[in-house]
Amino acid sequence: MTNVLMLPIVLPFAAAAVCLLLWRRPAVQQGVSLAGAGAHLAACAAVLAAVMDRGIQVLQVGGWPAPFGISLVADHLSAMMLVITGTLGAATAVYACGELSARLRNGGFHALFHVLVGGLSGAFLTGDFFNLYVWFEVILMASFGLLAWEQTRAQFEGAVPYVVINLLATLLLLMGLALLYGLTGTLNMAHLHQKIMAHENGGLLTAVAFVFMAAFGIKAAVFPLFFWLPESYHSPPVCVSALFAGMLTKVGVYALIRTFTLVFQHDVAATHSPLLIIAVLTMVTGVLGAAAQSEFRRILSFHIISQVGYMVLGLALLTPLALAGAIFYLVHHMIVKANLFLVAGLGRDLTGTMDLCRMGGIYRSRPLVAALFFIPAFSLAGFPPLSGFWAKLLLIQASLQVERYLVAAVAVLVGLMTVYSMVKIWLEAFWKPLPAPLSGDGHQPLSAWKIAPVLALALATLIIGVCAEPVFQLAAQAAGELMAPQDYVQAVLKGGGP
Repeated sequence: MTNVLMLPIVLPFAAAAVCLLLWRRPAVQQGVSLAGAGAHLAACAAVLAAVMDRGIQVLQVGGWPAPFGISLVADHLSAMMLVITGTLGAATAVYACGELSARLRNGGFHALFHVLVGGLSGAFLTGDFFNLYVWFEVILMASFGLLAWEQTRAQFEGAVPYVVINLLATLLLLMGLALLYGLTGTLNMAHLHQKIMAHENGGLLTAVAFVFMAAFGIKAAVFPLFFWLPESYHSPPVCVSALFAGMLTKVGVYALIRTFTLVFQHDVAATHSPLLIIAVLTMVTGVLGAAAQSEFRRILSFHIISQVGYMVLGLALLTPLALAGAIFYLVHHMIVKANLFLVAGLGRDLTGTMDLCRMGGIYRSRPLVAALFFIPAFSLAGFPPLSGFWAKLLLIQASLQVERYLVAAVAVLVGLMTVYSMVKIWLEAFWKPLPAPLSGDGHQPLSAWKIAPVLALALATLIIGVCAEPVFQLAAQAAGELMAPQDYVQAVLKGGGP
């Protein structure tokens, strides 16, 4: 049954290969893409079901035992991340059917899309750092291709800083890998847990830990390494920016959580105190940046930064409740943020622009679209009983539990500033009348291809909020595995490595 771990990686790459073979037949490519996205979601759900039923799942590729071979590992955290990846992949694949022109559907768009989804799945399943680096490179290549796919000036202006800063992160990660392998002789995460806990030179290991923190911090867009994100996410097609918004920075957050709970546990005070400061500054700078914007997707892009701060906060506090809150926040935010970008695309269809000053009238002309914005927007802001309320509540409770009162106050204030941004979008784009008739495709009938995924993600947000207990239980189980990684190590090494 552990072979099921291969499916979330193999299926997207198989879909990408078939799409390339059919590059002159865009209609058939679209069908293959939708089928591949559905099959990938089913495979991800099968992995989560296996983990819930039988515990941590491990596949040693080629039969080579750890730490010598390639290990694929699924615990509760990675399985949950896989399911959200499959969900957002399926949703954005459906949305793309209603958004992309025939010119964009032709060629390699669908192939790049599935390569990106396969790379994300590999990053969540890998059990060693070298293959994590490989999957990061797969993600980078596919995302760059999607980011610059239409070859407009705005897209190249967003793609260049994105690639340059991510190449810097790659360089830092390679440096960290070389140093870590030189110190321990292994890059298998479970084996590193044993090696580092027994290593004598703790100071040098802490220095290496900060290299990894910088590399993954760039991927996660934490303070002060976030400047590439707002310049990139507003330029590609909406279906692409929605998948980016939901997934790319979360791979960095996942890598931080995995690294600083499983591997670098030798000096928690030295590593997690800076993470706490970074988390607070990320929350504050992100929400202030959002308040200064007047373009729909730019506001949402800065809020990605702000919300990443909440997730890193849970890691920095490093208590069972805080980690459970961070994981709950990941699940909530990935769905909500992707959906808000999709709603922004609906707003552009109706008004011909994403500039809030030129938008308006959506509530009167399309009340369904207004409702579909209201749900994820005020979930992001933390209104009860939506999913964002429970996510923020868990992290604030965890901060108070360890007497970090100032941190809890900042989390509350940032939530209030998020309310300000969402109300600003509501008043400008939805409530006020449309300032003037716009040329172009404003007030066109909305495609069912676009409405369906937005509606599905909004329902998911409502379900997570109203039925938060099962999601919290999964998050708590994942947090328990992170706090006590012995089960993970035992499952991968089968009694220990050399």
